[in-house]
Amino acid sequence: MQSHEIDYKIIGDDMQIVEVELDPNETVIAEAGAMNYMEDGIKFEAKLGDGREEGGLLGKLFQAGKRALAQESLFITHFTNVSSGKKHVAFSAPYPGKIIPVDLGSLQGDLLCQKDAFLCAAYGTKIDIAFTKRFGTGLFGGEGFILERLKGDGMVFIHAGGTVIKKELHNEILRVDTGCIVAFDESIDYSIELVGGLKSMFFGGEGMFLATLSGTGTVYLQSLPFSRLADRIIENAPKIGGSSKGEGSILGSIGRFLDGDD
Repeated sequence: MQSHEIDYKIIGDDMQIVEVELDPNETVIAEAGAMNYMEDGIKFEAKLGDGREEGGLLGKLFQAGKRALAQESLFITHFTNVSSGKKHVAFSAPYPGKIIPVDLGSLQGDLLCQKDAFLCAAYGTKIDIAFTKRFGTGLFGGEGFILERLKGDGMVFIHAGGTVIKKELHNEILRVDTGCIVAFDESIDYSIELVGGLKSMFFGGEGMFLATLSGTGTVYLQSLPFSRLADRIIENAPKIGGSSKGEGSILGSIGRFLDGDD
C-alpha cells in the first residue's frame, strides 16, 4: 500500500505540535490521545491497527495483541478529511522535546524506534513491533526486548526529549547512553557492551552498559530521555508526610499553609 502524501508544518520550539494538512479523502493515523485540534470536516475513528492488517478481524486482534505486549494503546486513531477542501489536524507530544519528521522512503529499510516515540504518520504506514536480536541487548539495552517498527514510503513523526541529534553513520561505530536512542534505520546494527572497568561502572555515572550502533545509516538521538527527567522530578518531589526541599522553600511553606497542608 502506498502511503498518502501529506503536507505538514512543525509549530513551536520546545513544546512542539505538528499540523498536518489533509486533502479530501486523505488520512493520517496517530497514537490515541495525541490529537491537539482539528478543523471541521475531519472525521476521526479509533481502530484496531493501522489499516494495513491482513487476515480480517483475526489479523487486527493479533496486531493489537502485539501492541499491548509493547505497552502501547490497542487502538490507533484515523483522521480523515471528508470535506471537499483542504483541512488541518494537529498533534502534540506528551512531554517537552522535539517532533522529528522522517521520510520513510529515504531510509535504508524500516525505522526502528523506542516504544513511546511514535506520534503520527501518513495513512499506509505499517506500525509493528520488532524484537531485539540479542538477549543481552534486550535485557540491558534500556529499551527492553521490544522496539517499534515503522514501515512504508511516506512521512512519519516521532517524538524525542530535549534536543534531537541526527547522525549519519558511514561504516562507523557510535557508542551511546542506552536511554538517549530515539530511532535508527534497519541497516544499523544495535548491541550493548560493558563500560570498561569496575571503577568506571560504579563511579563513572554512566551506568554499566552503553549501546553500540554500527554500520551505515541514520540514527536519531535525544539529549533528555523522559526516564531521566522523571527520575529527577521524583527525586526532588516532596515526600508524603515529610518536608520538601529545594529552591523557594519559604514560598513553598507559605503555599502549603494556604492550601491547608501545614
